[in-house]
Amino acid sequence: MCGIVGVVAERNCVPILIEGLKRLEYRGYDSAGLAVIDEQGQVDRRRTVGKVKVLQEALAAAPLAGHVGIAHTRWATHGVPSTRNAHPLISRDGIAIVHNGIIENHESLRGELKAEGYLFTSETDTEVVGHRIHHHLGQSRDLLGAVRRTVAELRGAYALAVLCAKDPECIVVARAGCPVVIGLGVDENFVASDVAALLPVTRRFMFLEEGDIAEIRRKSIRILDASGREVTREARESDLPADAVERGHYRHFMLKEIHEQPRAIAQTLEERIAGGRLLDAAFGPAAAELFGKTQAVQIVACGTSYHAGLVACHLIEEICRIPARVEFSSEYRYRHPVIVPGTLFVTISQSGETADTLAALRVARQAGYLSTLTICNVAESSMVRESDLVLLTRAGPEIGVASTKAFTTQLTALGMLVIALAKHGKLDAAGERKLVEELLQLPGLVEKALKLDTAIALLAETFADKHHALFLGRGPLYAIAMEGALKLKEISYIHAEAYAAAELKHGPLALVDEDMPVVAVAPNNELLEKLKSNLQEVRARGGQLYVFADPSTGMQSEEGVTVLHVPGVPSAFLAPVIFTIPLQLLAYHVAILKGTDVDQPRNLAKSLTVE
Repeated sequence: MCGIVGVVAERNCVPILIEGLKRLEYRGYDSAGLAVIDEQGQVDRRRTVGKVKVLQEALAAAPLAGHVGIAHTRWATHGVPSTRNAHPLISRDGIAIVHNGIIENHESLRGELKAEGYLFTSETDTEVVGHRIHHHLGQSRDLLGAVRRTVAELRGAYALAVLCAKDPECIVVARAGCPVVIGLGVDENFVASDVAALLPVTRRFMFLEEGDIAEIRRKSIRILDASGREVTREARESDLPADAVERGHYRHFMLKEIHEQPRAIAQTLEERIAGGRLLDAAFGPAAAELFGKTQAVQIVACGTSYHAGLVACHLIEEICRIPARVEFSSEYRYRHPVIVPGTLFVTISQSGETADTLAALRVARQAGYLSTLTICNVAESSMVRESDLVLLTRAGPEIGVASTKAFTTQLTALGMLVIALAKHGKLDAAGERKLVEELLQLPGLVEKALKLDTAIALLAETFADKHHALFLGRGPLYAIAMEGALKLKEISYIHAEAYAAAELKHGPLALVDEDMPVVAVAPNNELLEKLKSNLQEVRARGGQLYVFADPSTGMQSEEGVTVLHVPGVPSAFLAPVIFTIPLQLLAYHVAILKGTDVDQPRNLAKSLTVE
């Protein structure tokens, strides 16, 4: 959610801070601010409610400059969106702090600080941390020591960046449950919550590990681990292009990312398939041995990734013939599940920092699973570093809050997992070759599906004045109907729900009338005739049907039924990816007509790093 940027340099850091914040806008936020140590050695600050451009306007009206500074985009958790709750927060003696995450014990700390005479000007948990750092600065030799004493008292998740007028040449950062990256420059260094924020100024990065605290100066970096030992962290070169977070000629990032899907899927498959075979080593050196021992699969994920997990469960049980289940990470982490011997624990996350999924992974590592596997889009993320096996989706940066290419590359990666598990079980070489050849058709089929864009833009006009919509699917396509409903509600704010089509008669049919469009996905599979019968129930109640169908179904438009044909799908193995594309386009075009903020829908964030 929130974004952090920090700079220690000889040049004016304000333009770097602003550019970094703009590159983090995809994370979702409601206010923005920055603080610098000015030429007089004092902390100067600007904060605004709204987008970064509002902060830029405030800076134009009242400029500030400095060589050391921190900046933040905030998504409200404690306290309403307001200027006084916006970050940075300032304590005594020029201590300024920005914070991602949630401090769970802030109330007890606040009481202690009030008793010591500290005044609070915000409703945030962050201000407690700033005052606590000031409290400890009197007992520590430096800012690093004060931050270390403070974080030892905190319960919760946090990424912190702190500067202080008493030590004007450094920034101190700390992480627990939220990512922090250090950007390495020449006689200057940077910090951020995401590599994307710093790509214009550096390509070299260090990634702090859980519990790390670091002191960042122009010519030095000092890192302490959770035990207080001084450590080094490997410097890595990023291969992300500096323009990876730019829209190009597309109106919105979401539209750009929808159209990037053929390339993203192709990149996900590259170097992992050879001679008609899937390479187990793509998951890690121990993958082949572990897959051979896998007797069951437990998947945990949130949101869109959960829908990908639902599809995977269908395919694993159908093709691999081993039990599979998927749960919301937020629910799983508070249960005490019965673990079947030989169970592979799989986490799915776009960012690799999703708080609930990361917490579930850490629980699972102590719970007796066979092994852990993460399917993720971010190579440097916590989940990737903490899992035994990894398969990166290679979707590239996804800026739009509503996930598109991250989802279809997750489905592609899960397809590879299905093959990997199956070939160590009942799938012979010919069967493996057949499924691999089908996977390789995905980029071309998605390219064809994108050609429905114009037709879907016209169809979207019938949704513009609607307040509710119903999505239907069967089998693994029920999960795709869920994903379609999620996309529509996320960015158009139309209330949308998905049901397994046969469940209509168990309640949702009562809602169907001419004002509630019903969207169905219709592959040509063994459930087709059952689905057609379900759809007739909708027509009998006067509902308006919009069906995305495989051409071989024989379904055609008629009164009250609009049918759009997707490219012919050669197998049920590929259908979930192909039928996702028109639902993404439908949500996008409806949102355009509704005039909503497509890339940054209200109340939502891209990377949920708190519970």
